[in-house]
Amino acid sequence: MFRTIHILGIETVTADGLARTLPFTPTDTTAGSENEYQTAVSGSRSQVDLAREIEDSGFFRNLKKRTLRGDAPRSSLTALERFLEANEEGVWENSWVRLPVDTLTPFARSILEIDLRSDKGCAKSPRRGDACRFHLCENGQEILRIPISYLLKLALADAVGEGCPHPTIQAAGRSAMDHFLSDNTSPETFSFHPVGLTQDSGPGKAVARETALRFMLSQLLIQYANRQFGLTESGQKAELYFAPHPPIRQKRLNNLISDSFYRALFMSPCLSGWNDGEAKHRYMHLCHEVLSRSQLNAVRKLREAGIVANNLVVLPNTSNISLANNGTHISLGSRKLTRMLKDPDSGFGPQEEKHYGDLAIKIVEHFLPLFVGTYSAAPYRIDFMDFHPERVLGFLPHEMDFTHLRMFWRRWKKKASLKILGRSITPFGPEWLDRSLARCFRLKGDHVPDFRLIDYLVALMATDESPALDGCLGNDLRLKQDLGDMGVFDPCMPLYMLYRARCFKTMGFTGFEGRHYSLFENLTRDMGHAANLQMLVTALAYKYIFTGQISHGDIPDSPFVESERRQIFFGAAVGIPTFYVRSDTPNRLLARMAKRTPNIRASRRYGGYTRVRAVDFKKTLVAILREDAPELVEMGDFGQTLGDLDLRIENPGHHAAADRLTRRICDRAGAKSSTDLSADEFNAAAESFYRKKLKTEQLEESLDVWCDQVGRLDGLSSWRSGTYNQALFSILKGRDAASFVNALRPALLSEELSVQAITRLIHLLLLTLTQMKTQEAAACPEG
Repeated sequence: MFRTIHILGIETVTADGLARTLPFTPTDTTAGSENEYQTAVSGSRSQVDLAREIEDSGFFRNLKKRTLRGDAPRSSLTALERFLEANEEGVWENSWVRLPVDTLTPFARSILEIDLRSDKGCAKSPRRGDACRFHLCENGQEILRIPISYLLKLALADAVGEGCPHPTIQAAGRSAMDHFLSDNTSPETFSFHPVGLTQDSGPGKAVARETALRFMLSQLLIQYANRQFGLTESGQKAELYFAPHPPIRQKRLNNLISDSFYRALFMSPCLSGWNDGEAKHRYMHLCHEVLSRSQLNAVRKLREAGIVANNLVVLPNTSNISLANNGTHISLGSRKLTRMLKDPDSGFGPQEEKHYGDLAIKIVEHFLPLFVGTYSAAPYRIDFMDFHPERVLGFLPHEMDFTHLRMFWRRWKKKASLKILGRSITPFGPEWLDRSLARCFRLKGDHVPDFRLIDYLVALMATDESPALDGCLGNDLRLKQDLGDMGVFDPCMPLYMLYRARCFKTMGFTGFEGRHYSLFENLTRDMGHAANLQMLVTALAYKYIFTGQISHGDIPDSPFVESERRQIFFGAAVGIPTFYVRSDTPNRLLARMAKRTPNIRASRRYGGYTRVRAVDFKKTLVAILREDAPELVEMGDFGQTLGDLDLRIENPGHHAAADRLTRRICDRAGAKSSTDLSADEFNAAAESFYRKKLKTEQLEESLDVWCDQVGRLDGLSSWRSGTYNQALFSILKGRDAASFVNALRPALLSEELSVQAITRLIHLLLLTLTQMKTQEAAACPEG
């Protein structure tokens, strides 16, 4: 410890000296984000690719033949036909699109040809073996068939190809193309550049600003593709927006088709982002197969835990849809630690990175309940008929110890008021019976603040033999092997964690990735404060470590101790008001936190356990941040973030993200409460809200951010430098940049811009992002 403190130059004598020299303080931290978008194609059944693919598929033809022979029930075919027919809004989520190849510029076609290679790093490489699935011939015309995730990249290539007004813009476009990819189902984009502390804002506001501009660019590219490639004209309007859950209709379709056919329809072909796209595509197939198998194995664990007491279960689908969820990952990097790891003679190497990084993760996990439903959320309704433990508990049997899982399930049933004549009850199985019970006894099921964190495998629990966070190199590999032997995971996949280490050897920087974020209603307000709080708790973790307050021995690496702290996080996702901590827990950090929490008492139900109210625990965590990190709060000017956090905890109905989103979804559906709606009604209203109203609001927010930033690009100091003068003049012809953007705002929001106007906006935004990147590099040359 003392050797590492000396190597890193950490001053432990004074609080101010410590704050200046710790890693992950505001002046040391760089930040970036990765965002996953929901996509859809609006149009008729006869025009949209998803419906056409299903109707033209061998699966559909064989189902018809089997039905005629009597080998398959008529209901299976009827349900699939109803899926194709009963789409009143004409919205087909995650559909691909079809466009004429001759609408592409020569440069876009050259990019397409490169991406169709088996090995993109080799100019003489043959085409991928599956290249034929992306080309069709319709009415004598060559048609390109691609997912929207790749459409974004192709639209960008098209917009900066031949005729691009300035080399700086073209270079920015080519660089930006590498930041559009997809490996699951949804399009993903990641930061064009890391951000740090600037004169006018902290990293939180800066990362939210960069995210907003990336969203703006993605929207412009969608509008460009709709017009330039003739999608709208051909009855295929592509859409892109933030939404956390797999779509309802996609879930229904998943129950009607095989897992193999589901993968063919929805898994990304990985055309962008990897040299060997086919290998990556096969890997994603593996991920889907593993999670589907893992979900089935979770049912066995529920039986072993005593939650499923007999063989009357509703088996989960053999095709798991959780990979279609969408979240945001916020990554933090430390300049100090990265600099040390770049120097092989520094004395701080991979072993030290792992030792202190694992301990920091364990500490930060105690603070993660502050984020759930507070800054991001994924509101969801579950009807009584669907309240089977094997359905709603999802992957939790792989994430929590049986003791905590049983406690969790009992408290969740109590929260959902699943009782008849004072006796706890869950659905029996036959839908007609469960509907009758729900109607007679007014069993409405439950409303969950962030169901994405329950419905997805977000944090694998360690085994007794292989802890994941004990600070030893290779522990993650050993755990994955153990989990693979148990049928829970596959060693080829990266270990799923709530707060994952970003190792220097792999990433080129050292830091952490927060993977616990679902949907941000407002990027500036919610995401900005969330990123600040993430940085604050990470810096506090290193303060605890380097002042000797917490060591690995204080947070033992047993599955029970790991589960004990994570149950609080999952309870927050479900909205459970209380949790239980062993009175003699070996987790000394959690014990101190629990003892400081008001209104605790010995549990009457669970002997040897202390009952803790979740809201009181959150308030205690905020008090700890204020008391244990005052110099860090002052240094990063995080007083406003903590004040905002107080409001979200004290008055969640007006300030917390989950409550705000829920209220607005109910308003859209014309209901006072989510429980006044069925699950289908509420969840459908949520999807409609995300796709329409929220998308427009976030587009307006992004425009405000852009107008502020483009004013600096077109400001006096920028013109004096002369760096962007010619490029700006090529776009604006002497007009003021902010005025130009604002003049086009109404048409942009209503998606009525011409191709020429969209192209100019794309070029201007690329120039804006280039200037931001240059400014960040100049301010942080070592970042």
